[in-house]
Amino acid sequence: MTRLLALLLGCGLLLAPAVRAADAPSAAPEARRGYLTFYLDNDLFAGTDRNYTNGARFSWISEGEPLVNVPMVRDELERLATADVRMIRALSGFREESLEQGTLELNYGLSLTQLMFTPEDFTALTQPPGQRRYAGWLGLGFSVHARDDSALNSAELILGTTGPNSLAEEAQDFIHDVRDFDKFRGWDAQIPNEVTLDLVFTQKRRIRILDRQDFGFSIDGLAEGGTRLGTFRTDAFVGGFFRAGLNLAADFSDPRVSATSYSHQVFDRSQPGRSGPWSVYALFGFRAAAVAHDATLDGPLFSDFDTGNEREPLVGDVFAGFGARLGPVEFTYAQTFRTKAFEEQRGSTDFGSLAVRVRL
Repeated sequence: MTRLLALLLGCGLLLAPAVRAADAPSAAPEARRGYLTFYLDNDLFAGTDRNYTNGARFSWISEGEPLVNVPMVRDELERLATADVRMIRALSGFREESLEQGTLELNYGLSLTQLMFTPEDFTALTQPPGQRRYAGWLGLGFSVHARDDSALNSAELILGTTGPNSLAEEAQDFIHDVRDFDKFRGWDAQIPNEVTLDLVFTQKRRIRILDRQDFGFSIDGLAEGGTRLGTFRTDAFVGGFFRAGLNLAADFSDPRVSATSYSHQVFDRSQPGRSGPWSVYALFGFRAAAVAHDATLDGPLFSDFDTGNEREPLVGDVFAGFGARLGPVEFTYAQTFRTKAFEEQRGSTDFGSLAVRVRL
């Protein structure tokens, strides 16, 4: 716990507010409203405890100004998110009038994420042959999100750490104590400490399949693509996410832990006020990633460390679940089936994902 506090303090100092004079008048209480979301991925929902065994994330996204402001970082992330870069502008997905009239909505996010990976055999003190290396990662992210009714572009900068400083062992031991499970004994063989820095860009485009019918039934979806460049992970990905249900609000939200998982409910200008105070829906989707570097499988980038695993260059997910919204609170659950992440892996990785978000 001491190391966690030290990491959060250090990251807090890095992201300490640097309010510019021009920003001061806009710091109204209304500008601080937003969504707080807790995400949990865990393979115990699938009856296993191995490979990608746990992911936890707290994310905050504001409806106005950011809680903290690092001008240089904020300015560059805003340029990426708002398509103020020639190549991105051409592929932004925003409506032309949104770009010409400057009516894009900007939101700012903060996130804290912990990922945990373990072998299947919890009794071995060293890495069991053919099984996954113990690995943990803890990261603090600062993000900017730009959107109109058609598309959302997100840019996030993530400062993190692998190894014992990620506190993955302590987190797993705590949960296993609470639930009276046997503890994993090989954490001394985990990948070493290394500070990581990653930049992530994600674009999501809304897909309207069936507009709201009688009783409020509709079907919609998102097409997603993006890339992550960094010392923890480098990849490119594409995917899709679809919902079918009653009173669906216009939404770009993620149902699972990812580098840019935030709540993104928007006001649908084409059908104002029609989503109502509640929603129920089924969800399903897929994602495919081409992976060039993964510190949990390749070892930390600047350390000569052999994980004993051979990373798979292509990884795919399919997932399905359900969700419900009542007023300012929304809950989703999804079950994911993931292809092998490393050559020695036996079978797929299966895990469940819970997400609870509250508008504050």
